[in-house]
Amino acid sequence: MSAESIALSSSDGHELSAYVARPEGTPRAGLLVLQEIFGVNEHIRSVTDGFAADGYLAIAPAMFDRIKPGIELGYDDFTAARETMAQLQREWCVADMAAAADYARSAGKVGIVGYCWGGAMADLAACHGLVDAAVSYYGRMTVEWLDLTPQCPVLYHYGERDALIPLATVEQIARKRDGEVRVWGGADHGFNCASRPSFHKAAAKQARELTLKFFDTHLQ
Repeated sequence: MSAESIALSSSDGHELSAYVARPEGTPRAGLLVLQEIFGVNEHIRSVTDGFAADGYLAIAPAMFDRIKPGIELGYDDFTAARETMAQLQREWCVADMAAAADYARSAGKVGIVGYCWGGAMADLAACHGLVDAAVSYYGRMTVEWLDLTPQCPVLYHYGERDALIPLATVEQIARKRDGEVRVWGGADHGFNCASRPSFHKAAAKQARELTLKFFDTHLQ
Protein backbone atom coordinates (compact mmCIF):
# COMPACT_ATOMS: atom_id res chain seq x y z
CA MET A 1 0.00 0.00 0.00
CA SER A 2 1.11 3.57 -0.69
CA ALA A 3 -0.34 6.93 0.32
CA GLU A 4 -0.02 10.57 -0.68
CA SER A 5 -1.77 13.93 -0.49
CA ILE A 6 -3.21 15.27 -3.73
CA ALA A 7 -5.14 18.35 -4.89
CA LEU A 8 -8.63 18.14 -6.37
CA SER A 9 -10.53 20.81 -8.31
CA SER A 10 -14.28 21.11 -7.82
CA SER A 11 -16.67 22.21 -10.54
CA ASP A 12 -16.87 25.72 -9.07
CA GLY A 13 -13.11 26.17 -9.18
CA HIS A 14 -12.42 25.43 -5.51
CA GLU A 15 -9.25 23.45 -4.85
CA LEU A 16 -9.16 21.04 -1.94
CA SER A 17 -6.65 18.55 -0.68
CA ALA A 18 -7.30 14.83 -0.33
CA TYR A 19 -5.51 11.93 1.29
CA VAL A 20 -5.21 8.99 -1.11
CA ALA A 21 -4.24 5.44 -0.17
CA ARG A 22 -3.56 2.97 -2.98
CA PRO A 23 -3.72 -0.81 -2.66
CA GLU A 24 -1.14 -3.27 -3.86
CA GLY A 25 -2.06 -4.34 -7.38
CA THR A 26 -5.22 -3.41 -9.27
CA PRO A 27 -7.91 -1.73 -7.14
CA ARG A 28 -11.18 -3.61 -6.82
CA ALA A 29 -13.07 -0.27 -6.86
CA GLY A 30 -12.82 3.35 -5.74
CA LEU A 31 -13.92 4.44 -2.28
CA LEU A 32 -14.46 7.86 -0.72
CA VAL A 33 -13.84 8.07 3.03
CA LEU A 34 -15.69 11.02 4.58
CA GLN A 35 -14.39 12.71 7.71
CA GLU A 36 -16.03 13.42 11.03
CA ILE A 37 -16.33 17.07 12.08
CA PHE A 38 -12.69 16.96 13.21
CA GLY A 39 -11.11 16.98 9.75
CA VAL A 40 -8.96 14.48 7.86
CA ASN A 41 -7.02 13.58 10.97
CA GLU A 42 -4.85 10.63 11.93
CA HIS A 43 -7.89 8.44 12.55
CA ILE A 44 -9.47 9.14 9.16
CA ARG A 45 -6.15 8.57 7.43
CA SER A 46 -5.86 5.25 9.26
CA VAL A 47 -9.36 4.25 8.18
CA THR A 48 -8.49 5.19 4.61
CA ASP A 49 -5.33 3.09 4.80
CA GLY A 50 -7.41 0.19 6.08
CA PHE A 51 -9.72 0.25 3.08
CA ALA A 52 -6.72 0.45 0.75
CA ALA A 53 -5.35 -2.66 2.46
CA ASP A 54 -8.67 -4.30 1.58
CA GLY A 55 -8.06 -3.54 -2.09
CA TYR A 56 -9.77 -0.18 -2.63
CA LEU A 57 -8.41 3.02 -4.11
CA ALA A 58 -9.41 5.03 -1.04
CA ILE A 59 -9.59 8.82 -0.99
CA ALA A 60 -10.44 11.12 1.92
CA PRO A 61 -11.27 14.62 0.62
CA ALA A 62 -10.63 17.48 3.05
CA MET A 63 -14.15 18.84 3.11
CA PHE A 64 -13.31 21.62 5.58
CA ASP A 65 -10.75 23.16 3.20
CA ARG A 66 -13.59 25.42 2.08
CA ILE A 67 -13.31 27.19 5.43
CA LYS A 68 -9.66 26.69 6.33
CA PRO A 69 -7.14 24.35 4.66
CA GLY A 70 -5.58 21.59 6.70
CA ILE A 71 -7.97 21.57 9.65
CA GLU A 72 -7.31 18.77 12.14
CA LEU A 73 -9.09 19.13 15.47
CA GLY A 74 -8.92 17.20 18.71
CA TYR A 75 -11.89 15.11 19.82
CA ASP A 76 -12.54 17.52 22.66
CA ASP A 77 -12.65 20.59 20.41
CA PHE A 78 -16.36 20.43 19.66
CA THR A 79 -16.89 24.19 19.52
CA ALA A 80 -14.41 24.80 16.70
CA ALA A 81 -15.58 21.69 14.89
CA ARG A 82 -19.23 22.68 14.95
CA GLU A 83 -18.48 26.29 14.01
CA THR A 84 -16.51 25.10 10.99
CA MET A 85 -19.21 22.65 9.93
CA ALA A 86 -21.90 25.34 10.24
CA GLN A 87 -20.13 27.54 7.68
CA LEU A 88 -20.32 24.94 4.92
CA GLN A 89 -23.00 25.16 2.25
CA ARG A 90 -24.59 21.95 1.04
CA GLU A 91 -23.82 22.65 -2.62
CA TRP A 92 -20.12 23.05 -1.77
CA CYS A 93 -20.11 19.64 -0.15
CA VAL A 94 -21.78 18.03 -3.15
CA ALA A 95 -19.27 19.63 -5.52
CA ASP A 96 -16.29 18.49 -3.45
CA MET A 97 -17.59 14.93 -3.14
CA ALA A 98 -18.21 14.89 -6.89
CA ALA A 99 -14.59 15.90 -7.52
CA ALA A 100 -13.35 13.09 -5.27
CA ALA A 101 -15.71 10.59 -6.91
CA ASP A 102 -14.49 11.60 -10.37
CA TYR A 103 -10.93 10.91 -9.24
CA ALA A 104 -11.87 7.53 -7.77
CA ARG A 105 -13.62 6.48 -10.99
CA SER A 106 -10.24 5.49 -12.40
CA ALA A 107 -10.68 2.33 -10.30
CA GLY A 108 -14.14 1.49 -11.67
CA LYS A 109 -17.28 1.70 -9.56
CA VAL A 110 -17.18 4.09 -6.60
CA GLY A 111 -18.47 3.70 -3.08
CA ILE A 112 -18.52 6.11 -0.16
CA VAL A 113 -18.29 5.57 3.57
CA GLY A 114 -18.65 8.41 6.06
CA TYR A 115 -18.55 8.86 9.81
CA CYS A 116 -20.58 11.29 11.95
CA TRP A 117 -20.97 14.42 9.78
CA GLY A 118 -19.38 12.42 6.98
CA GLY A 119 -22.00 9.72 7.48
CA ALA A 120 -24.71 12.20 6.58
CA MET A 121 -22.60 13.41 3.66
CA ALA A 122 -22.41 9.82 2.38
CA ASP A 123 -26.21 9.73 2.27
CA LEU A 124 -26.25 13.11 0.50
CA ALA A 125 -23.78 11.80 -2.10
CA ALA A 126 -26.10 8.84 -2.69
CA CYS A 127 -29.06 11.18 -3.12
CA HIS A 128 -27.16 13.16 -5.76
CA GLY A 129 -26.15 10.05 -7.68
CA LEU A 130 -22.42 10.57 -7.15
CA VAL A 131 -21.60 7.00 -6.13
CA ASP A 132 -22.66 3.39 -6.72
CA ALA A 133 -23.01 2.40 -3.05
CA ALA A 134 -22.90 4.27 0.26
CA VAL A 135 -22.38 3.43 3.92
CA SER A 136 -23.37 5.94 6.58
CA TYR A 137 -22.05 5.67 10.13
CA TYR A 138 -24.11 7.61 12.72
CA GLY A 139 -25.07 10.45 10.40
CA ARG A 140 -27.63 12.71 12.09
CA MET A 141 -27.95 15.48 9.47
CA THR A 142 -29.60 13.01 7.10
CA VAL A 143 -32.93 14.12 8.65
CA GLU A 144 -32.45 17.51 6.98
CA TRP A 145 -32.96 16.12 3.46
CA LEU A 146 -35.33 13.19 3.88
CA ASP A 147 -37.26 14.61 0.93
CA LEU A 148 -34.37 13.44 -1.27
CA THR A 149 -34.06 9.83 -2.41
CA PRO A 150 -30.80 7.85 -2.62
CA GLN A 151 -29.95 6.77 -6.16
CA CYS A 152 -27.91 3.74 -5.04
CA PRO A 153 -27.95 1.12 -2.26
CA VAL A 154 -27.20 2.57 1.20
CA LEU A 155 -26.32 0.89 4.49
CA TYR A 156 -26.80 2.83 7.74
CA HIS A 157 -25.04 2.15 11.06
CA TYR A 158 -26.24 3.65 14.35
CA GLY A 159 -25.44 3.08 18.00
CA GLU A 160 -28.16 2.06 20.43
CA ARG A 161 -26.81 4.41 23.11
CA ASP A 162 -26.14 7.42 20.88
CA ALA A 163 -27.42 10.44 22.81
CA LEU A 164 -26.81 12.69 19.78
CA ILE A 165 -29.02 10.52 17.56
CA PRO A 166 -31.85 9.06 19.65
CA LEU A 167 -33.64 5.97 18.40
CA ALA A 168 -36.67 8.09 17.46
CA THR A 169 -34.45 9.92 14.95
CA VAL A 170 -33.07 6.64 13.62
CA GLU A 171 -36.62 5.39 13.16
CA GLN A 172 -37.53 8.60 11.32
CA ILE A 173 -34.63 8.06 8.91
CA ALA A 174 -35.48 4.36 8.49
CA ARG A 175 -39.07 5.18 7.51
CA LYS A 176 -37.84 7.41 4.67
CA ARG A 177 -35.01 5.20 3.45
CA ASP A 178 -35.15 1.84 1.68
CA GLY A 179 -31.61 0.91 2.75
CA GLU A 180 -30.63 -1.43 5.54
CA VAL A 181 -30.47 0.25 8.96
CA ARG A 182 -28.43 -1.48 11.66
CA VAL A 183 -28.56 -0.38 15.28
CA TRP A 184 -25.65 -1.78 17.27
CA GLY A 185 -26.45 -2.73 20.84
CA GLY A 186 -24.39 -1.04 23.54
CA ALA A 187 -22.72 1.30 21.04
CA ASP A 188 -22.57 5.10 21.37
CA HIS A 189 -21.84 7.90 18.90
CA GLY A 190 -18.40 7.48 17.35
CA PHE A 191 -18.23 3.77 18.18
CA ASN A 192 -15.97 3.08 15.19
CA CYS A 193 -13.16 5.40 16.33
CA ALA A 194 -10.51 3.86 18.57
CA SER A 195 -9.29 7.38 19.43
CA ARG A 196 -12.55 8.25 21.17
CA PRO A 197 -13.85 7.14 24.60
CA SER A 198 -17.00 5.87 22.88
CA PHE A 199 -15.06 3.27 20.87
CA HIS A 200 -16.92 -0.05 20.93
CA LYS A 201 -14.60 -2.75 19.67
CA ALA A 202 -17.21 -5.44 19.01
CA ALA A 203 -19.65 -3.12 17.23
CA ALA A 204 -16.84 -1.54 15.17
CA LYS A 205 -15.60 -4.96 14.06
CA GLN A 206 -19.03 -6.26 13.11
CA ALA A 207 -20.05 -3.05 11.38
CA ARG A 208 -16.85 -3.02 9.34
CA GLU A 209 -17.33 -6.64 8.30
CA LEU A 210 -20.87 -5.84 7.16
CA THR A 211 -19.61 -2.73 5.36
CA LEU A 212 -16.99 -4.70 3.43
CA LYS A 213 -19.56 -7.33 2.49
CA PHE A 214 -21.92 -4.57 1.32
CA PHE A 215 -19.26 -2.98 -0.88
CA ASP A 216 -18.20 -6.38 -2.19
CA THR A 217 -21.80 -6.92 -3.32
CA HIS A 218 -22.44 -3.52 -4.87
CA LEU A 219 -19.08 -2.38 -6.28
CA GLN A 220 -18.09 -5.39 -8.35
